[in-house]
Amino acid sequence: MADQSDNAVAYEDPSLVAPSSISAAPGCPIYEISPCHNVWRGRDPKARRHRNRCCRMARLVSNLEVWSIVKAAAPSVLSERALLLDVGYRPLSIVSVRRAILLLISEKAEMLHEGEESVRSERIKLNAPSVIRLRYQVAAPYRRRAPLHRKAVFARDGSLCQYCGRRAECIDHVHPRSKGGQHEWENVVACCRSCNAAKGDTLPEHSRFKLKSAPYAPEPIAVAAALRRGIPTEWDTYIVNPLRLSA
Repeated sequence: MADQSDNAVAYEDPSLVAPSSISAAPGCPIYEISPCHNVWRGRDPKARRHRNRCCRMARLVSNLEVWSIVKAAAPSVLSERALLLDVGYRPLSIVSVRRAILLLISEKAEMLHEGEESVRSERIKLNAPSVIRLRYQVAAPYRRRAPLHRKAVFARDGSLCQYCGRRAECIDHVHPRSKGGQHEWENVVACCRSCNAAKGDTLPEHSRFKLKSAPYAPEPIAVAAALRRGIPTEWDTYIVNPLRLSA
């Protein structure tokens, strides 16, 4: 009887795809390959070791291919953002470049500032819009308060401690939450760790720490623009009190 190791099917290339069942001569083991998972099935120990080695190679190759695709894929211009203004040049919202182009083509908006990238189709070519303005009056949407983000608090306060002026490392509640303070814009400031530890849960009227500026709730669109890295400089012309994130 022939040695079973001679009957083992060697697949050195993990990208090979075999049918779900392989016919074999009588007395020889049958090894199956799952078309979805590249798994060899058999009872021979050498075949199982070969299966595990090939599966590890297949996972390594697939991971390298995915990584190369992700690195080579450039972000789409249509997924970038543009600032939408109303008739009175007040910011309404931040829309995608795709939406801005549709408004321009339908003549519902006009271009105020262009980006560096260009968008092409079969018939037209235009620069990606950066700031557009509606041609007609629309009802202003209901503006909710901007959500409270740690990054937005740092951007509002310039990443500086509001007690001593050094670099901020955390946030602090002016009126401690343990004594009824709320987690809201008017009660949260950027703070360094030393001032935060020294202040503790002391009330403002009993504390020696004084605020350099009163905290306030910024505009929602200013927070949305600040949380996006690399916004165009022309947006600052239309956004009131723009915020800046530190590097």
